[in-house]
Amino acid sequence: MVHRSPHPDIAIPDLSLFDMVFDGAEARGHAPAMADGLTGRIITYAELLDQIRRAAAGLAARGIGKGDIVSFWAPNLPEWPVAFFAAIRVGATVHTSNPVSTPEEVAYQLSDAGSRVLITVNALSEKAREAIAECGRTIDIVTLDDSPFPTLASLMIDAPLPVVDINPASDVAALPYSSGTTGLLKGVMLTHRNIVAQLAQLNAAETVHMPAILGVLPFFHIYGMVVIMMLGLMRGATIVTLQKFEFEPFLRVLQDWPITMAHIVPPMAVALAKHPLVDRYRFPRLQWLFSGAAPLGPELTSAVEARLKIKVRQGYGMTEASPGTHYGVAGRERIGTVGPLMPNTECRIVDPVSGTDLPIGERGEVWVRGPQVMKGYLNNPEATAKTVDADGWLRTGDIGIVDAHGDLTVVDRLKELIKVKGFQVAPAELESLLLKHPRIADVAVIPVPDEESGEVPKAVVVAKEPLTANEVVEFLLPHVAHYKRIRHVEFVDAIPKSPSGKILRRLLVEKERIARA
Repeated sequence: MVHRSPHPDIAIPDLSLFDMVFDGAEARGHAPAMADGLTGRIITYAELLDQIRRAAAGLAARGIGKGDIVSFWAPNLPEWPVAFFAAIRVGATVHTSNPVSTPEEVAYQLSDAGSRVLITVNALSEKAREAIAECGRTIDIVTLDDSPFPTLASLMIDAPLPVVDINPASDVAALPYSSGTTGLLKGVMLTHRNIVAQLAQLNAAETVHMPAILGVLPFFHIYGMVVIMMLGLMRGATIVTLQKFEFEPFLRVLQDWPITMAHIVPPMAVALAKHPLVDRYRFPRLQWLFSGAAPLGPELTSAVEARLKIKVRQGYGMTEASPGTHYGVAGRERIGTVGPLMPNTECRIVDPVSGTDLPIGERGEVWVRGPQVMKGYLNNPEATAKTVDADGWLRTGDIGIVDAHGDLTVVDRLKELIKVKGFQVAPAELESLLLKHPRIADVAVIPVPDEESGEVPKAVVVAKEPLTANEVVEFLLPHVAHYKRIRHVEFVDAIPKSPSGKILRRLLVEKERIARA
């Protein structure tokens, strides 16, 4: 059975991403577009448009144009959308990386994407040089702040912009990397139309007026990039940035700015429910929290709602869907669900064994279809075909139930990804690295519950020779970002596998669940 959105279909504008976001922005003039949450530094809409235009002219003067890849490796700063949309304006594709990634991880993405420019910050510039050296490409470094390298400000020139013919349906605007449902990171090709469609869908589903929006969730991630930064600018809000999540500055921004709805992930909800610092602050304008990236349980939802006297809404999606497919609507919040389908979006609940559709109330794999679903994975048609079928259905790898109200509840994961504070960790990536250890004969990585992070990785190891848990943990430290680090280690005699050699991860997960019960 195909589930359809309760919202009426909407027309998707045939626009480039820049034109969609900044239509009407000139009229906002001196209204603040971007603000630094710590210093209060402001970029107005007029300044933002001017800086984007001059930065785009500077990129064009350096030979950057349609089809080129401009990479971002930077935390949230007010200048982030200046550089992002300058690249979009000249027809380039923007690739984004997590600021906490290692040079080794970034080098893989730079090489795979074929990047020509890496935009970063001074604090990451030496690591950026390491990444570029490792991938063996000639890539220019530009920083958003002052540094020995060319800066974004020094790039800006007053010159006519080249005329760029954008085909919204086929030209790729953004290239975030995702593990999909399993395996190693892959570049997700999101066209101008994919993201324009998502912005139109969000705008139709979201009825709350948001004068200011908290920009602490990272802009490199599709949630922060589209749902916060792009939608906020499109609707004329002020995006208040924080470079990282620190609890007291986070609370101060919620208190001092007219934020009616704050976008969060579940670990932030834990702090809001339990941390004593919350009692020192007042949030007179806050009416909703909107949680995404990982499921938020009913008990934690109720605790936050009771403490803050607000309502909690959830949404659901994945990078491959730009990101949203389901969106909790203000005024009809239902604890534990991620809401109904967004406009122009369909869903099926499919038996993962038989491939047949399941009725309302039964659990199966969530499949979705809509104009926001990606063009495909970069350089990987095989992975694309496994994820999106010939009819456009995106297999999410999540197990869910659609109830009689049309709301989705996500109950489990068919895919093997571990979600650490909302970030994806692919077990196969960690296993591949650990197998390079000379004293590890075999290994499987599984998720284990963690109150602060939701889940964390655990390594189940078969050792060739004497080996300690600490040695296993430390072996990975130079190679992966902090959220991918192994937190628990167990030594076993053998890893359970299928006749074809596939790790039977669910047996290990079930064994772990019983041991913790």
